[in-house]
Amino acid sequence: MRGSIATPGPTTVRYGGNTSCVEVRYGDEIIILDAGTGLRALGKSLLREFKNRPLNLTLLLTHTHWDHIQGLPFFGPIYNPRCRLRILGCEGARKGLVAALTGQMESTYFPVPFNRLPSNIQIEEFKDFNFSVGSVRVQAQRANHPGLCVGYRLHSPGGRIAFLPDAEPRTGGLDRDLIEFVRGADALILDAQYDRAEYRAHVGWGHGCVDDAVALALQSGVKHLHLFHHDPDHNDRRIDQLVKHARALVSQQKGRLQVSAAREGRKIEFSPRATRRG
Repeated sequence: MRGSIATPGPTTVRYGGNTSCVEVRYGDEIIILDAGTGLRALGKSLLREFKNRPLNLTLLLTHTHWDHIQGLPFFGPIYNPRCRLRILGCEGARKGLVAALTGQMESTYFPVPFNRLPSNIQIEEFKDFNFSVGSVRVQAQRANHPGLCVGYRLHSPGGRIAFLPDAEPRTGGLDRDLIEFVRGADALILDAQYDRAEYRAHVGWGHGCVDDAVALALQSGVKHLHLFHHDPDHNDRRIDQLVKHARALVSQQKGRLQVSAAREGRKIEFSPRATRRG
């Protein structure tokens, strides 16, 4: 939910202070989008749920900036030999996906080295931007963000989710490639870190603003926009104001788009078998 750095404290209790991590379920598939600090709480929840049963997980990484991978060393299931974790990321990271993930667990930074983990972890860099995770069809799309970064679109009979936590629309919310990628999604989880004034001071940093997020969602016929990657300096009250502003923009356009701010622990059901937790 939070962008750039975790921000725990009394002013972020309602929306949460942990960085990017979303769980998606369809049937027996458990797909995790990003491994930010929110991954720690998800791991504890999964271990309570599955107890001594095998746990099969797929983790899709948008990129390897700190706020999207820092939760991995604290993810309880990787210390459980009954866990099988498949980690997927885009090919072409400067030093490779394996080096990025294992490097943060070297003794300089962390007491337990990656090669001592008892779980079964498979790390893959994909070349094809269209693939499947079980019965869920996945599309990837390059995002306008420094370094190598992608977004994901997940298709299942239960719903369509587009996830772009770090993305700066190239043309003021009217990025044609992005519009087509998210078109018709039931849920769009989109970078909306700044308000309009803040964005003008951060053009080119790879993050979007609320106004452009709403414009893109309206253009693409999305059903529900979830504002994501909340700025570390935005407290709960400020996020409330941004949601109110976003809904006013929709109303001005006489749109039917629903707008919410992503919040830790929120659960959305598209059907009895497809849920999203964040």
